[in-house]
Amino acid sequence: MTFAHETVSRAERYHGAIFSVYTDQVTMSDGSTAARDVVENRGAVVVVAVDDADRVVLIKQYRHPVGRHLWELPAGLRDVPGEDETLTAARELAEEVDLTAGRIDRLVDLHTSPGFADESVRVFLARDLAPVPDADRHERTAEEADIEVRRVPLDECVAMVFRGEITNAAAVAGVLAAARARDSGWTLLRTV
Repeated sequence: MTFAHETVSRAERYHGAIFSVYTDQVTMSDGSTAARDVVENRGAVVVVAVDDADRVVLIKQYRHPVGRHLWELPAGLRDVPGEDETLTAARELAEEVDLTAGRIDRLVDLHTSPGFADESVRVFLARDLAPVPDADRHERTAEEADIEVRRVPLDECVAMVFRGEITNAAAVAGVLAAARARDSGWTLLRTV
């Protein structure tokens, strides 16, 4: 039997441009009520870009909350109202690594921290890569100004995950899912 959990009340604790924080009073399965802190987030897209040589396009970017540079995949917030997620993925691929994709498929969907956040991340697989013309390239600023871009064989990316060199959760999921999808002959992909 499934119990209907209902939000009895909500108090806003913080409202920001990227996320907001609330404390909800929620009915529990035993009939009691408990406080649950919730982070509401716009969500994001992540792109596993695999070239014709079976290499993944990785970026190394500074992440202040963990105080270091992390190996990641091109990614971005769903911050353009009404924009299709596939277009968001293509935009982030172009902005962060100066590439376009002739083919984009859905790879996996993630709830990054469902114990306290509603953030959902859709990971796409991009193939048939081509460079963005020089005149159309995005000027990277702020934390993106020093992004390091590297193409790494997919199997080496998997090894980096297991060595603890790729720790960004969406990148870990994306790399492992891409390797499994490739090993299945790409039959596991969901078209967009």
